[in-house]
Amino acid sequence: MTTETKKLRGRPRVFDMDEALDKALQIFWQRGYEGASLAELTEALGVNKPSLYAAFGNKEELFMKALSKYTTGPVAFVRDVINEPTSYAVAKRFLYEAADFLTQPSHPKGCMIVQGALSGGESAEMVKKVLIQYRNAYENLLTKRFEQAKLDGDLLSDADPHALAKYLATLHQGMSVQATSGASNDELKAIADLALSAWPKAK
Repeated sequence: MTTETKKLRGRPRVFDMDEALDKALQIFWQRGYEGASLAELTEALGVNKPSLYAAFGNKEELFMKALSKYTTGPVAFVRDVINEPTSYAVAKRFLYEAADFLTQPSHPKGCMIVQGALSGGESAEMVKKVLIQYRNAYENLLTKRFEQAKLDGDLLSDADPHALAKYLATLHQGMSVQATSGASNDELKAIADLALSAWPKAK
């Protein structure tokens, strides 16, 4: 083997891994897991299938990497809202920031976790299970926060922390679908205000 051949084989990848993952994230966010084809992914990333597999593994592994990037970046606010001083403030910030995020023009509308779950085939079973785990994780965070709020006397004594967390999660998922259908920021915040008007905060 010549020195020149060794140099060619030893060259670094011709694409930036982080940039490529960003591109994959955008596609999965817009198309969902099953809606994103390998042909579209390889074209967007500027690589062929063998290079894609060598860099990221299969399509499922690529999705998982993109999902991890998504949850630690764009939607990190979901974990921050529990630091608000009252349960009402938690709920308001959660819904308002969701409205801003879901309608942000700089990225695909809606939520990648909701969009990615719109899968029906057997090949997407593992993806659906992981997305359910992500949704359950933030519902559990909210539930614990509302349990503490109840202990603090911030919520009515008959309030159900788990039901309230599920309520917010359901609103978020519905707002995501509305956003992908063209609902505006103002329209989503109007929905949030309606939901907040019934919040069981202690007087």
